[in-house]
Amino acid sequence: MTKKSEPNIQPLNDRVLVDPISQETETESGIIIPDTAKEERPQRGIVIAVGPGRRNKDGERIPLEIEVGQEIIFRKYSPDEIEVGEHKYYILSENDILAVVNK
Repeated sequence: MTKKSEPNIQPLNDRVLVDPISQETETESGIIIPDTAKEERPQRGIVIAVGPGRRNKDGERIPLEIEVGQEIIFRKYSPDEIEVGEHKYYILSENDILAVVNK
């Protein structure tokens, strides 16, 4: 198994690039259902890159509150999916992020 390299993608404005976290489910009988077998998209991920922020009405940048490396929870149907090599990433707006997971 080869280690995946981080994509060379820089989000624009208030967008973030997210590496989705698969959520395997285990049934009562011990069968593990991988995320790829479920129809639902992941709603958690690790922030890989952030944009510079959106501009206010005066043209000044408003920096994002989200930082690279944070685990986040986001809206189910909001992200745009992109593929880099064989790996899928999500790009979404900061407004679509619901929470940061504190470890």
